Amino acid sequence: MLLESIVIGPSLAAFPFEWNYVWSIIVVSLYVSVIAVALSTLCSLPIALAVGFAEFRGKQFLTSVINTGMGFPSVVVGLLVLVAVSNQGPLGSLGLVFTREAMIMSQFVLAAPVITGVSLAAVSSVEANVRDAAYAMGGTRLDVALVTIKEARYGIATAVLAGFGRAISEVGSVLIVGGNIAGADGTSKTRTLTTAIQLEAQRGRYETAMVLGAILLVLVLVVNGIVIRLGSDEGGYR
Repeated sequence: MLLESIVIGPSLAAFPFEWNYVWSIIVVSLYVSVIAVALSTLCSLPIALAVGFAEFRGKQFLTSVINTGMGFPSVVVGLLVLVAVSNQGPLGSLGLVFTREAMIMSQFVLAAPVITGVSLAAVSSVEANVRDAAYAMGGTRLDVALVTIKEARYGIATAVLAGFGRAISEVGSVLIVGGNIAGADGTSKTRTLTTAIQLEAQRGRYETAMVLGAILLVLVLVVNGIVIRLGSDEGGYR
């Protein structure tokens, strides 16, 4: 019973449909996903540039590993993160079990391969003569990297948006590491749009579930709209 109260949170039957409950879920969802994707981008982009620029033995294998990472099962990622932050895990002393920070960690692991893989494809598609021209003009490695990023900016933007889509729509891993917790006042602590939709549907609160689903759908459509815009003839790939 104690575990059920921790995972499910207080009975939502005591809380009528209110926008402050919905808003708190939106805030938690965006907070976790935006931070996870931002950290993933900071780590993934340098890796994509390094692998894209370098020629070394095993590059094809490393690229395959990165691409395989895009399909990581979310529940397995959530389980591994939960083990890492548990009392017996290497990060147990930080007290991250059922926290937003643990949710950020799980979404980071899921989004990073997506951003790395798509960014690597975008960087690799930049013609070699662009880099050669930058070197010929006396550019440093940093200058060449900046030129490459500029040429591949639409693909990189698509990578970031794809990573965000992967994170914001996640259910399994955030449910495992976050616990889907709501506070005593009914507002979200670690409850996201996807986990709240699942819970509301199970409890028969279809009105709230549909509102949350519509909000999630709007967010996904906005992300897809941006990707389509970046890939259009007016400003898309070269």
